[in-house]
Amino acid sequence: MRDRGRFFNTLSGRFLLLTVAFVLLAEVMIFVPSIARYRADFLLTRLKLAQIASLAQLAAPDTVSPGLATELLKNAEAYNIVLRRDQVRQLVLSSPIPSPIAATYDLREAGPWELIRDAAATLWQTKSAVIRVIGFPVQDGGILIEITMQTGPLRTAMVDYGLRILALSALISAVTAVLLFTAVRQLMVLPIRRVVRHMQAYAEAPEDARRVIEPTAGVVELRVAEEALQSMQTQLTSALRQKERLAQLGGAVAKIAHDLRNILTTAQLFADRIEGSADPAVARAAPKLVNSISRAVNLCEATLAFGKAEEAPPRLTRFALRPWVEDLIDGEGLAGPGLVTCLIDVAPGLTVRADEEQLHRVLSNLVRNARQAIEATGRDGTIEISGGENDGEWWIIVGDSGPGLPPKARDHLFAAFQGGARAGGTGLGLAIAAELVRGHGGRLELTRSDAEGTEFVIRLPKAIGPGDQTS
Repeated sequence: MRDRGRFFNTLSGRFLLLTVAFVLLAEVMIFVPSIARYRADFLLTRLKLAQIASLAQLAAPDTVSPGLATELLKNAEAYNIVLRRDQVRQLVLSSPIPSPIAATYDLREAGPWELIRDAAATLWQTKSAVIRVIGFPVQDGGILIEITMQTGPLRTAMVDYGLRILALSALISAVTAVLLFTAVRQLMVLPIRRVVRHMQAYAEAPEDARRVIEPTAGVVELRVAEEALQSMQTQLTSALRQKERLAQLGGAVAKIAHDLRNILTTAQLFADRIEGSADPAVARAAPKLVNSISRAVNLCEATLAFGKAEEAPPRLTRFALRPWVEDLIDGEGLAGPGLVTCLIDVAPGLTVRADEEQLHRVLSNLVRNARQAIEATGRDGTIEISGGENDGEWWIIVGDSGPGLPPKARDHLFAAFQGGARAGGTGLGLAIAAELVRGHGGRLELTRSDAEGTEFVIRLPKAIGPGDQTS
């Protein structure tokens, strides 16, 4: 029983049930008019037999004996036969009626719905009754012909006909269902099962390129699905291989960076001692050596920090943005006069909700990059920090009047080790900054970078979580 229920929950089982149900429904829609038509034909045949019997009586009224008249009525299965000719209604043949007439049916103007209704009534009535049937004579044999008859033989004939139709319908339904089931199984179910098996096999070992599906379906829709699955599996396999290689490479780089940092730290200690040497040549070279070693140490530390990927979730608090920006600018040494001037365009009453420490790291990275870009030109320049809000978010814009980012840096701006905008840069700063902003549910975007300068925007959502629209 459980296996049977499981079968009917499959695509094949449900299609089989639907096929049988729809075929039976079609057969029922055919059966009802057919049984009504059969009843009408049965009555018309009785009228024809009655007309033949009446014509025999009218042709030789003196030669038809009472016994022959009874035989004619028996062959017509009627009690009385009335024929109207030349506006004269004539009782041609008659015999005693065993019971009163229960109903009269006029076949001359009966429509489809009337025939169906009368057929249903005949089948519903189990006891035989006497009815009157009126119709047109054939071959212009008169104006109308009327007979009285029992409904028993009519109902018996209708039941036999209905059973034959139902048996034939059941046979047609079964054959049709089997044929459709077999066709659909071959054309759809088996190809779908093949796709499912490939998906299951691929899920067990997605790195194995041999498990990528090879499209073979003949049905267009299934072929498209197989090709889409093949493309997805191919891309995923390549991505997994690349991810595995990057993970291995990252682990190796982290180990190398850790050991290299220790070596460079020791070298930095010796370089500090060399800086105090009395030799003028050594004293001049020492600062350059110290700076180079410091940059290498910073690179190693940044690489290790990025590789840990252990940024804590932001702790959101409310704070006024303008004084916070002023403190940041002061800490970067840009509050006073100098080659780089910093302008702040933030409303005094504007407050934002963010992690102050993480946002400080993001904004200080953007400000330092802007300052370095301006200082590299050797000309005066400005950095402008502005902020605002709307119903859905806060934004902080950092723009500068520097030379703009090179095309290579713009193509991989937020990719670690690829988006460095200056020689010797790693691109880790912007990659980490973008990750911190995403941790707030926001976005760090480059909105402009050309010969007139560069502009970044930090977007922070006011919604705390999905579905929350409050600020």
